[in-house]
Amino acid sequence: MFLNLKNKKKKYPHIKKGKGHPLILLHGLMGGLSNFKALFDFFPNKGYKVIIPSLPLYKMPLLFTNIYSLSKYIIQFLIEIGIKKATLIGNSLGGHIALIIAKKRIDLVHSVVLTGSSGLYEKTFGSVFPKRENYEYIRKKSQEVFYDPNIATKKLVDEVFDIVNDKKKVIKTLYIAKSAMKYNMSKDLSVIQQPICLIWGKQDHVTPPEVAKEFHKLLPHSELHWIDKCGHVPMMEHPKKFIKILEKWLSKFDFNHENFLYKI
Repeated sequence: MFLNLKNKKKKYPHIKKGKGHPLILLHGLMGGLSNFKALFDFFPNKGYKVIIPSLPLYKMPLLFTNIYSLSKYIIQFLIEIGIKKATLIGNSLGGHIALIIAKKRIDLVHSVVLTGSSGLYEKTFGSVFPKRENYEYIRKKSQEVFYDPNIATKKLVDEVFDIVNDKKKVIKTLYIAKSAMKYNMSKDLSVIQQPICLIWGKQDHVTPPEVAKEFHKLLPHSELHWIDKCGHVPMMEHPKKFIKILEKWLSKFDFNHENFLYKI
């Protein structure tokens, strides 16, 4: 990983940098803190406090290994560190978690940024990991996440290969993926009133463009932005374009005002 936790024994392991309006970055099921390296380097210098919690994907009891428990964990984390009215930025599973929190705890969430988010529909490995001991198969599956297969470095593929071949981790991964698929939010999105920014890769094969369009249709206060020649993880594949879109969208808010009014 590019980003390392200084104290892994903390109750809520996380990294943070900067001062100002809080941006909470939530990684996906097969992702990690380093997926957000570009944002973590950029936004603290622009007047934001950037915080990346480590999701306890493999640390919860199997009975509580699901998306609901992960959402509850992040809610407790935000309360623990005294964060209110944050912008949640979630990729894949992280976006799904952000939506659940936005619905349940309006007091904690000012706005949400979704990129390749689950919550409606996504293509996954399914209920099993076929050929999980086949390194070449895992390499190809990892490459499919990106438009440019070279983004799936050997280090990244090795990390995925290790996860899917660790019996405990793969079982918990499947439990979380299954719970996310069951927790379809199509009927919940109309009640989410916070501003939403959708940043989507045009060639996302995991959560295809139709998913982004459906989110945009169902979320009352959403904007949809596309990044071309881009797959499921835009902030990794095109970090400069992602940051440009996000910075412009965030500039619409006056974070010095207690109600975070749109700038006119």
